[in-house]
Amino acid sequence: MRNNEEAQDLVQETFIKAFGSLKSYNPNYRFTTWLYKIAVNSSIDHIRKKKIQTFSLDQPIDTKDGRVGVEVADMSYHPEQDLSDKQKRLSITDAINSLPEKYRQVIIMRHQEDKSYEEIAKILRAPVGTVKARIFRARELLKKKLKMFK
Repeated sequence: MRNNEEAQDLVQETFIKAFGSLKSYNPNYRFTTWLYKIAVNSSIDHIRKKKIQTFSLDQPIDTKDGRVGVEVADMSYHPEQDLSDKQKRLSITDAINSLPEKYRQVIIMRHQEDKSYEEIAKILRAPVGTVKARIFRARELLKKKLKMFK
């Protein structure tokens, strides 16, 4: 509600409605869920009663100076962040590609192909412990290589 007094009024109204409707409560369901639903419906009714002025973003608005289209700026795209993310991905890809084959292979299977340790061990015909050790060593090498890019 963004108004403490309105919120308190709605809480009080919710409990009054709940008390008046106790005979409709089904004990097979949680009481809190039933009470929450009453609170939500009371809030929706309150907002409808206020008749908050709204307008469509898709339709032009009639003003005294004529019809005006509404344009909303897209604030979600940040080119600097996008460029930074691309550079990080390229750095990670370059670092992975520079790993020795046995480490690159397990990192790709684990983190790009999302294979389990057991699946990787089966594919490589190696013990699971060996796979875990290679992944650990590969991650350590990647940490060292990627520290240079910070």
